[in-house]
Amino acid sequence: MAALRRKFGEDYQVVNTNRAATFPIAPVKKKRQRFVEKNGRCNVQHGNLGGETSRYLSDLFTTLVDLKWRWNLLIFILTYTIAWLVMASMWWIIAYIRGDINHGRDASYTPCVANVYNFPSAFLFFIETEATIGYGYRYITEKCPEGIILFLFQSLLGSIVDAFLIGCMFIKMSQPKKRAETLMFSQDSVISQRDGKLCLMFRVGNLRNSHMVSAQIRCKLIKSRQTPEGEFLPLDQCELDVGFGTGADQLFLVSPLTICHEINPKSPFFDLSQRSLMNEQFEIVVILEGIVETTGMTCQARTSYTEDEVLWGHRFLPVMSLEEGFFRVDYSQFHSTFEVPTPPYSVKEYEEKSSLPSPLLTPHREKVFSMDCLETGEGSASCKLPSKLQKMSSSGREDLQRKALRLSSQHSEKASSTGDLPLKLQRLSSSPGQVDGEARFHLKALKVGFQPMALSTGDLHQRSLPPTPVVVPTQQHAPPHTPGGRMEDNLPAKLRRMNADR
Repeated sequence: MAALRRKFGEDYQVVNTNRAATFPIAPVKKKRQRFVEKNGRCNVQHGNLGGETSRYLSDLFTTLVDLKWRWNLLIFILTYTIAWLVMASMWWIIAYIRGDINHGRDASYTPCVANVYNFPSAFLFFIETEATIGYGYRYITEKCPEGIILFLFQSLLGSIVDAFLIGCMFIKMSQPKKRAETLMFSQDSVISQRDGKLCLMFRVGNLRNSHMVSAQIRCKLIKSRQTPEGEFLPLDQCELDVGFGTGADQLFLVSPLTICHEINPKSPFFDLSQRSLMNEQFEIVVILEGIVETTGMTCQARTSYTEDEVLWGHRFLPVMSLEEGFFRVDYSQFHSTFEVPTPPYSVKEYEEKSSLPSPLLTPHREKVFSMDCLETGEGSASCKLPSKLQKMSSSGREDLQRKALRLSSQHSEKASSTGDLPLKLQRLSSSPGQVDGEARFHLKALKVGFQPMALSTGDLHQRSLPPTPVVVPTQQHAPPHTPGGRMEDNLPAKLRRMNADR
């Protein structure tokens, strides 16, 4: 446990190494038919060929090579045995027709083949001639032209049969299929995160010290589907990307490697989750091709993984260790996996969740509200106040106006337009008729010492003190007389003349 934590860190600690305890409630699935067996044999049989069986005889050499060893040995023995018997019978027939059998022991008689007087002696002569043993006891004489012609035919036929059968046996023995027996694939494939991405992974290894030159790996997903036109495809093949664009499919297979398929929007497993994996039916066929370094022949190794052999949230145990002067591979842990924390949802669900906007990620903008916004009213779309100021404005419009007037009550000789005044006073200034006397007095009195200011909401909050009443001279309440002088003395000359007229 400590060694695993040192290798993988705290984020990849072992949760549970018992595969049976991963999903104890999951029902046991019935073992279904595989398209490719674990040993690479394709589980397909061709039937009802009809007249197409003659095509096998047209390529007889390949047919013999593809046969099993027991049938090859049987054909090899039967071919030589029948050829020997046929040729021995032909030599015996020549001897019988010429009468050599009746004069076999006569020294004065010259036969076609010396010392051939029965079938066993004819068979021995053929074997000696075919095997080029040549004991010198049996030989062809010059007085037998038919024997010379048969000898030439025997030599040609023997060379053809030897080349065909011996070549077939040699190719059969040197086939790279047996080299594929020393290429290993992991029993299970796993799905877990690598570099922050969800990946489908399996392991491949080479048991021999001889390398596989130009080793390349490919993956096919075999799954039934129905097209939009209604056509049902029982064994539809789909390519799984294992690094075609990056060159990761080209392997330097001197030590066990973990092949990785990244699950992205282009992957057929884009919407595959841990829950949906239990209800899926598919098969992943892995094909490893390469050139055998010793023979130069192309070798292909195959295996497959069904949905029951895909472990969600697992990772392979390390098999490499550094020894004194070399790297050691422990193949006892080649098929072992351990469980790691992995999100149970699919990549599609993860992207949909990550695409939703988060309120914590919304940028905060500090808004500055001027006094003009406070005074233009609630109908302005460009001056939207915060909720706190909206409550303040709804509680008392006149209180806000008084606060704005109090904050801007700095004595100055600047004159302001009616656009800088509150909305109520603007309406008073624009209404004709009876307001000309009293309202104009208010407006002109407010023009004195009014300086427009722009305050932020923080400044308004800090200055939200209890308002002090602003004494505005009206007609009903006259301004009080102060000991220093009258209030009219502080007004401009135009206002003093208006008051004098009233």
